[in-house]
Amino acid sequence: MYSLIFFSFLFVMCNQKEQKKSDKESILKGSTTIFVDETLTPIIEDQVAVFESNYEAKIKLVSKSESETVISLFKQKSAIAILTRNLTSKESKIFEQKKITPKITKFATDAIAFISNKGSNDTLIDLKNVVGFMQGKPSGTIQGLVFDNPNSSTVRYMNSLAGIQSITEKGVYSFKTNEDVIKFVAQNKGMIGVVGVNWLYQPMPEMKKFVDKVNVLSVKGLTGENYYAPSQNNIAEGKYPLARDLYIINGQGYSGLGMGFASFVAGDIGQRIILKSGLLPLRIPGRRINVRHSVYDEKK
Repeated sequence: MYSLIFFSFLFVMCNQKEQKKSDKESILKGSTTIFVDETLTPIIEDQVAVFESNYEAKIKLVSKSESETVISLFKQKSAIAILTRNLTSKESKIFEQKKITPKITKFATDAIAFISNKGSNDTLIDLKNVVGFMQGKPSGTIQGLVFDNPNSSTVRYMNSLAGIQSITEKGVYSFKTNEDVIKFVAQNKGMIGVVGVNWLYQPMPEMKKFVDKVNVLSVKGLTGENYYAPSQNNIAEGKYPLARDLYIINGQGYSGLGMGFASFVAGDIGQRIILKSGLLPLRIPGRRINVRHSVYDEKK
């Protein structure tokens, strides 16, 4: 008798505990933290703003370098991260050890852009010269490269392209954020900045005056002879040589806001936000056209 009462009490308590957890967070309500690669902050801020306006959800965005974002993904329990790459096999094994199968959602394509001071005559740049400069070879056309952060996705991408482990210290400068790079190039001639294109197409209000003072350079790839700007159309056609896919890595392990937010970003509204931002959505949202078979004359 007492055993039956005990197990009944335990069953009720467990149900109440699960109910409280469910009440606290679901795919469309509650609160959570998302770690985001700093190069993607503007577009993700827009996505969060619209998501929160539609649902009873509160998302705290924490912008960090790529290395710091990945560390946070594994250090924090039930973490969500937004990256410019998929997980490596080594990173996937860490999730396996935790007995968690991460939900990975590819949702857009952006690009790395080169910028120069508006006062210079630079409008074109050869990627071969950039790679050579990063390898320590002299280049008459490049006086200096300016990166955001030594641990950023931008540096990692360019190092991989140049086949080097770390960039040369000669003529290469690094700050902390993409904002710092844009401000520096806007105020200094002769420097080439390397930033996420999202910061140029969708600048913060306080950054617009600096973005207006830089040129976005067209790039000639490692193969071919033509120069291409990092436009939405060139990225879509595969012409721009520095495009990269974007991913939401959801390590929550349960049906929480991570799942809801990823579905939102990959859905119709989220893809329209990406399309409007100048980046390339995973799926081009359709347009609804209403055809009228008769015209009503209001003057009658």
